[in-house]
Amino acid sequence: MGSIKLSYADTTTAEWQDMIHKLDSYYATQTRAGFNGSVLVGYQGKILYERYFGFGNREQGMRLDATCPVQLASVSKTFTGAAVLFLYQHKYLDINEKVQQYLKDFPYPNITVKMLLCHRSGLPDYTHWVPSYVKDTKTPIYNETMLKLMAQYKPGLEFKPDSRFKYSNTNYATLALVIEAVTSMKYKDFMKRYIFDPLGMQHTFVFDPADKAPENTTVSYKYNWVREPIMFADGVYGDKGIYSTVEDMYRWDQSFYQNRLLSNETLELAYGPCSFEKPGIKNYGLGWRMLCYPDGYKIIYHNGWWHGNNTSFYRFVKDNFTIIVLGNKFTNSIYHQAPVIYSIVKNKQTADFDEGE
Repeated sequence: MGSIKLSYADTTTAEWQDMIHKLDSYYATQTRAGFNGSVLVGYQGKILYERYFGFGNREQGMRLDATCPVQLASVSKTFTGAAVLFLYQHKYLDINEKVQQYLKDFPYPNITVKMLLCHRSGLPDYTHWVPSYVKDTKTPIYNETMLKLMAQYKPGLEFKPDSRFKYSNTNYATLALVIEAVTSMKYKDFMKRYIFDPLGMQHTFVFDPADKAPENTTVSYKYNWVREPIMFADGVYGDKGIYSTVEDMYRWDQSFYQNRLLSNETLELAYGPCSFEKPGIKNYGLGWRMLCYPDGYKIIYHNGWWHGNNTSFYRFVKDNFTIIVLGNKFTNSIYHQAPVIYSIVKNKQTADFDEGE
């Protein structure tokens, strides 16, 4: 199978032109309010709407375009989760096995790989506890250092493993180490060889502070155009750290319909809600947030926030309808855009599914 080729829907009809006009008007309002980013709306494998607003690098006058990778923040977890499930599908690892089976220095004996995937491990978030043990919080550390600190200081679990859900970046940073242990490859090399390159995601990569990023990589800005400085957590990957474009993310989205990486059986596992302690439609599967409605309809999604980057990736799987928004200048508005886009495209009242990171 070759890389995933993108195509555009015929939007020349009056109905589609009206929809595009409404979307453009909406984004004119959003950009005036400070939105700086890329947007792609896809349906049935074809692109309905694609726009780039503002700067990838304001100091250099570099406008955003289809080749400018943006830090995905926590949307990176969809890749880490899928990579683990790919290895599970091919019997390189067992998600029901204890993490210690793969990482000998991991200090918590009762946590399984699946508990990391669905955020039921109880592991405290490394972004909060690492500064207690590392004096220099400006120099990036890597996942191996995080594991060493975990093994040395064994920060207390927040609850008994598998007793409830709590989102923690440590889960996915640890999963990246599991991938490396099982494959004997660096996470960034595994992702490139087995996911990015085969799918034709030419503008997607795992950020490594030691590497020189491609020239057109976007800068991360605070709301007032001040650059976000590099800090200790920027070297940690798996929970974040992947840079991509809206077109490459649409390739990622479409790969699941084509079973490029995961079988339908494995996807059902990924999209299966894992936490039922609290009532309501919100849940988390294996690498995906989800909204599970009483009639069986599911919205599969993930949002992200890291430094000045806000990201939103909504997948209405039953309809093969996708909304991707990537921003590199901080604004909470990104998390509220998908419901409005959905309402405009579907010609419905404003949807109520907007979620923060």
